[in-house]
Amino acid sequence: MWGRGIIEVIEKGVMMKEKTLKNLKEWAIIIAVAAVVWFLLTRFVVFTCHVPTPSMVPTIQLEDHIVVDRLFYKMGSLQRGDIIVFKAPEHPGIEKDKWGELMVKRLIGLPGETVEWKNGYVWIDGQALNEPYVIDPEGRTIGWFGPVTVPEGSYFVMGDNRENSGDSRSWGVLDQKRVEGRVWIRYWPFDRFGGLVKPPEDSWREGSLDSER
Repeated sequence: MWGRGIIEVIEKGVMMKEKTLKNLKEWAIIIAVAAVVWFLLTRFVVFTCHVPTPSMVPTIQLEDHIVVDRLFYKMGSLQRGDIIVFKAPEHPGIEKDKWGELMVKRLIGLPGETVEWKNGYVWIDGQALNEPYVIDPEGRTIGWFGPVTVPEGSYFVMGDNRENSGDSRSWGVLDQKRVEGRVWIRYWPFDRFGGLVKPPEDSWREGSLDSER
């Protein structure tokens, strides 16, 4: 009788061990699949990053965390006003050890367009750009630049914080091949979770550059 009881205890122990091993294998498979899915998502679909500089204030605050679409934007084309993340160009004025390998700016000038920054506004082919996303409520910023014509295969990018942004005004146009994706949402801090400010449907102000000269 005692012998039978010992055998039953041993059998239960073996069964529990086999069940535990089975559960461990199942969890190992789940973790491995999740890791592969995460790798594919972050490699080909989306990725996250934080913004270490104030160059996109007020749209993106210092140390905000954002989700970047690196796949779906390719189904169409980047538009003026899109906020993009790209590999920092090779330029002595870019401190990669301080800012990192990636930068985030707003797309301002498209290939073939002539960009000029004058009288407080950005001008595209002689027409003033409507920019409610910059710090000044009237969309005006201080400074002068250009004119410069954007070559094919390139973009002209600027930070929304015009007076504190290293961008195409200082290091030139951006090669389209350096673009990593288009900013989708801000996910941290949580009280500012959501999509970012979209450019206005009416992108232009009244008047022309000729009348401002």
